[in-house]
Amino acid sequence: QVQLVESGGGLVQAGGSLRLSCAASGSIFSINTMGWYRQAPGKQREFVAGFSRGGRSNYTDSVKGRFTISRDATHNTLYLQMSSLKPDDTAVYYCNADLVARYDGTYYHERDYWGQGTQVTVSS
Repeated sequence: QVQLVESGGGLVQAGGSLRLSCAASGSIFSINTMGWYRQAPGKQREFVAGFSRGGRSNYTDSVKGRFTISRDATHNTLYLQMSSLKPDDTAVYYCNADLVARYDGTYYHERDYWGQGTQVTVSS
């Protein structure tokens, strides 16, 4: 069983900061890509930031210069440092991974694995 568990969300005033974490655990053989998405009420889920297979970080334009993605590969943990937060950043933030799991000697490619999400609310 593989789990992605997000933490670090909460309520913050505009201009404040939060750091999200995503811990991947379980029968993980390898992780190809990991990233953060968010979904605001009444809107579609959107990409926020992520690492490509080659290790390059990417950001959506609206968070460039304010958010920083990082990872601890040893512990399969992904982080999102969010600064200068705006009310428009209010959303449920989800961790996503493209990974290979191993169960009883068999490998499974999970292209779109999601965590349960963590709520980020930015007040004006």
